Amino acid sequence: MGSGIKVGEVMRKNVVTASLESTVSEAASLMKKYNVGSVIVLDNGKAVGILTERDIVRNVVAEGKNPAAVKIKEVMSRPLRVITLEVTLEDSAKLMKKFGVRRLPVINERGELVGIITENDIMKLFPSVVDLIEEKAAIER
Repeated sequence: MGSGIKVGEVMRKNVVTASLESTVSEAASLMKKYNVGSVIVLDNGKAVGILTERDIVRNVVAEGKNPAAVKIKEVMSRPLRVITLEVTLEDSAKLMKKFGVRRLPVINERGELVGIITENDIMKLFPSVVDLIEEKAAIER
């Protein structure tokens, strides 16, 4: 029933990243510049977290904190859920649902960040995959 398409074939390779020590304001500027809703947070080159627009709204703006004074490491989401290049689109959609996330960074066999796949990417490529997975899961219960 699945497409057999691997994440590595369709992921976005240009991932917007920031360091743990960057400020939320700096991350927000990157999000605006590259028109993305998140940045992957790196610690010595290793992906350790994600900062999303939702994190900024809930953990900074709604708390009345100054985005220029708050470090990403204080408000980012972790643990970072990742997948490998060989995971299928269908399985990545299942994992997003399971973990309650809309983005999954992609790592290679050495654990290096090589891309990202988002719920929107999957829906653009294969619009019915999410519905099919949810229907199949409901039948299997």
